[in-house]
Amino acid sequence: MRLNPSIFREYDLRGLVDQDIQPEGVEQLGKAFGTYLQNFGLTECLLGWDSRASSPTYRDAVTQGLLATGIQVIDIGQVTTPIFYFARVHYGIEGGIMITASHNPAEYNGFKLARGKSTIYGEEIQDVRRIFESGEFRVGTGGIKHQDPVPVYLSMLADKIHLGPRSLKVVVDAGNGTPGLFTKDVMEGSFKLKDPTYLYCTPDPTFPHHHPDPVVAKNLVDLIATVKREGADLGIAFDGDGDRIGVVDEEGNVIWGDRLMILYWREILAKHPGSPAIIEVKCSQTLYDEVQRLGARPEFFKTGHSLIKARMRELDAVFTGEMSGHMFFADEYYGYDDAFYAAGRLLRILSHTNQPLSALLADVPMLPSTPEVRIDCPDDQKSRVVATLLAHYQARQDLTVITIDGLRVIFPHGWGLIRASNTQPALVARAEADSQSALRAITEDLAQQLSQFPFIGPIDWDGE
Repeated sequence: MRLNPSIFREYDLRGLVDQDIQPEGVEQLGKAFGTYLQNFGLTECLLGWDSRASSPTYRDAVTQGLLATGIQVIDIGQVTTPIFYFARVHYGIEGGIMITASHNPAEYNGFKLARGKSTIYGEEIQDVRRIFESGEFRVGTGGIKHQDPVPVYLSMLADKIHLGPRSLKVVVDAGNGTPGLFTKDVMEGSFKLKDPTYLYCTPDPTFPHHHPDPVVAKNLVDLIATVKREGADLGIAFDGDGDRIGVVDEEGNVIWGDRLMILYWREILAKHPGSPAIIEVKCSQTLYDEVQRLGARPEFFKTGHSLIKARMRELDAVFTGEMSGHMFFADEYYGYDDAFYAAGRLLRILSHTNQPLSALLADVPMLPSTPEVRIDCPDDQKSRVVATLLAHYQARQDLTVITIDGLRVIFPHGWGLIRASNTQPALVARAEADSQSALRAITEDLAQQLSQFPFIGPIDWDGE
């Protein structure tokens, strides 16, 4: 099998190396995407790739495919996904392929496909799949050149982020992902921090210390311990391809994405009152309530970076984010998710106050909640599970169900969410309540409904 059709997901392509994705199939993908781009009158394709072991092989294969259709390839080397996004803006190139599997385990790899203002998703990805399966590709002779956008990217960050008078002690954990290549230059060069402490900033595709996913609590254990030991002001973690941020305060408490957004919103809404506020379905009710209190116009919306960026453009929104640590700034930035820039914005906020990070959120209720929990579930069963649970909860007269993405069930004292992951063979769950006992009741209710499916095992609501 050259490419398993199941890798064509909602907003990117991801699968198991050698099993789902083979070099011959990647070359065919290059031909399909080259054909797709030329159908829109585009003749250039930017190409970036992350530090996974299979990425150079896939880079070579997809390049051959693109060249065979007459596409001009601009290879920008080993970069984070946000540097790839920046390069598209900087060079003015609409077409692009970023080879990455982001936070997926080491045995995975994948592709983000770009055209126009953002990465493609949904039916556009299926259009590429249909071209791939048809085998009807354009034929031509392309060329290749190499560009290095990193120096301009670092300069851009320095121009956009100016820290205040407070000197900050920061611990940074790159999780042996691709961001480690650039962390020192960003933190000390662009942001001018003095003597940050670095954890796992040498890329290693086996991820020997912990998985590079900053929304899983066990992956933050070393960061928390180092922050406490060194008396740091905060700890910052990046995911495998650098588009998601994780944050730990000076006491070692994790600031999950929804609470982190409150800090950003407070700064942004002071300058952009009345803005629309997209609230991703996994986020806390406290985020919804706070942006509403600040004068924004909140609305719940689907999970997914491509989907959210498209919705931002529709609403002309200045900012939003995801529970998973994607932060999208369009007030002073380009509207895409860049964890380095998100770190800079947080450092800027903190460097202009004498308060510790924990104090900045002391007035926001800390409701009992679970982290974002991933539950293993076969790809071909996810829709059936969600549909079954949706029918069950909609039939209950005492509950309200928000169906924008999976189901967010509003219970009398909290809410619980079940949705299908767009990137993994998994369901995503989260719950929040006004007391520990209410939270336990909600998670037990959800778990009971999931237990009817024999392929779903025990659920660890602590996210370990």
